[in-house]
Amino acid sequence: MTGDDPREEPREFEDEASETAADAVAADDEGATPLRADGGAAGADDVALDPWGSSTVSDYRKLFDEFGIEEFDDVLDEVPHPHYLMRRGVIFGQRDYRSVVRALQNDEPAAVLSGFMPTGDPHIGHKLVFDEIIWHQQQGAEAHALIADLEANAARGLSWEEIDEHARSYLLSLLALGFDPKEGDLYRQSENREVQDLAFDLGAEANFSEFQAIYGFDGETDVSHMQSVVTQMADILYPQLDEPKPTVIPVGPDQDPHVRLARDLAERMRFFKVSKAYASFELEADERELVAEFSERLDPADFDDEQLRCVHVADTLEQTPLADLGVGASTLESVLTKLNEGGMEPLRPRTRFSDRRATEDAFDALIDAVEGEKRVYENHVDAFEIDRAEAEELAREIEVENGGYGFQPPSSIYHRFMTGLTGGKMSSSIPASHISLLDDPEDGYDKVKSATTGGRETAEEQREKGGKADECPVYELYAYLLAGDDDEFAKRVYDECVGGERLCGDCKEQAAQLMKEFLEEHQEKRAEVEELLEEADIELESPRRR
Repeated sequence: MTGDDPREEPREFEDEASETAADAVAADDEGATPLRADGGAAGADDVALDPWGSSTVSDYRKLFDEFGIEEFDDVLDEVPHPHYLMRRGVIFGQRDYRSVVRALQNDEPAAVLSGFMPTGDPHIGHKLVFDEIIWHQQQGAEAHALIADLEANAARGLSWEEIDEHARSYLLSLLALGFDPKEGDLYRQSENREVQDLAFDLGAEANFSEFQAIYGFDGETDVSHMQSVVTQMADILYPQLDEPKPTVIPVGPDQDPHVRLARDLAERMRFFKVSKAYASFELEADERELVAEFSERLDPADFDDEQLRCVHVADTLEQTPLADLGVGASTLESVLTKLNEGGMEPLRPRTRFSDRRATEDAFDALIDAVEGEKRVYENHVDAFEIDRAEAEELAREIEVENGGYGFQPPSSIYHRFMTGLTGGKMSSSIPASHISLLDDPEDGYDKVKSATTGGRETAEEQREKGGKADECPVYELYAYLLAGDDDEFAKRVYDECVGGERLCGDCKEQAAQLMKEFLEEHQEKRAEVEELLEEADIELESPRRR
């Protein structure tokens, strides 16, 4: 920071009433902690995950139940040197991030990738993703940042001239914030042939009905828009083309449909599916759980036999009331059919390698590689002396050796949306709601000074009841950006606000000065890295321009 540090102990606060958002939606701050800004946006009353829409998420906790996103706190203690966005709960959710954490802990290969659709100037909301990519790069992950120019052209209709202008700006800010292009990878979708080839392969595993269900595509959807989705799937898996590795995609929760589809496609591209099995035939997941429960519970001696057999479990299930089984009638009927057809076949736990799309050579190589007792069938191999984790690694090794990708399902971390300075969602189309990284520093100062807050109606009420920092766009600026790595400073701002010591006038003055200094410093660094961008291995002008 330059000049006087506005983070010093605040002076005597002005005796003025605080400004509040006229239409602010009260957030549920139950269990709030001092360093956590809620990030909810006014007007968002349900969960709607639309990668191209303008919706927000008012209750992030719904995402855990409705979409299977897990809490980031579950892995926070394991993260080496966690970024302040992680510590403060701005990064609130994750999918399978523990695999990335283990790789970082053990100095093993890992990757991070995120893309930017250049539809306007980069703003402070985009800085969250920039910071997440850079932090992972600094922790040793292979870092990839891409310009989603095909998506911008297909889904938003931007001209290639507009795309080039904005792409350059995004890249300059990324470099200015600390991305190392010599150690990382920058590319454009339209110029990366490997991504386009991978997209073609992935497209063979996706279908229109799936896109309808996930994205709401219909008969009016452009084919190029659908192609851009497959290209995004290829982007997400691109870091694993040289070798399979844990890969994290930092995104907002609205992008989760892309992550889920990419995880599904990664599995479909695999040569082998590895699962738990109990007999030569295949069981569905709920059927397998039922058979597993009873196979562990029953004693072969009770059936005058040395081995537990399919008919033994079938007989027991038939004598057990359906209400005690925890499954539906159709599931029970299916299980009984399979078990009775299995007859006297012994029920034995085993690890199964199912052939998904393996070549003949790969299947033969797998048979040879499985050690110990095994049973070989037309479309699968059952191994009795190898556990699930070992089997997964072996299947991936055989696949890669025989020309397959061996993809690991990509992981993801999710950050909260920043509330707009005017309340509601921060939007590039509403200049007063956001601060562009290209804004004149004085304009950035003025926007913060004009921002709505979570303060009370009067200074007296503020002192008596305290401010509502968890609903305040200005406090979010401190938590997400202005406090930087200084948790103590962020906590002091929060405590003084909710304790009634801090009034909004001086709080905004402090934030506005910090924002002005940030913009001045960032823009100076942008100028310094222009030569670095020119030297980077990325096309700055699209050959598609006409």
